[in-house]
Amino acid sequence: MHAQVIDDTGGHTLAAASSMEEIVKSQLEGSSTGSIPAAALVGKLIAERARAKGITKVCFDRNGNLYHGRVKALAEAARAGGLEF
Repeated sequence: MHAQVIDDTGGHTLAAASSMEEIVKSQLEGSSTGSIPAAALVGKLIAERARAKGITKVCFDRNGNLYHGRVKALAEAARAGGLEF
């Protein structure tokens, strides 16, 4: 699972997080990096990194994926972390 905060006008990534990062893997306690708990950790991490750069409002693009499971977990964790969609 990957998440990015992108500046569409400038065309560059402002913040990013992935379930493949060691900080996420170390907190999974046996769960897969493609699991709902991993997605929630990615959501929390992207929110922390975005807020550290002063970003609080974002547009959530699901890229055509249904809003359930991992997508929902990531979104809810990012909202709980302080991001507004």
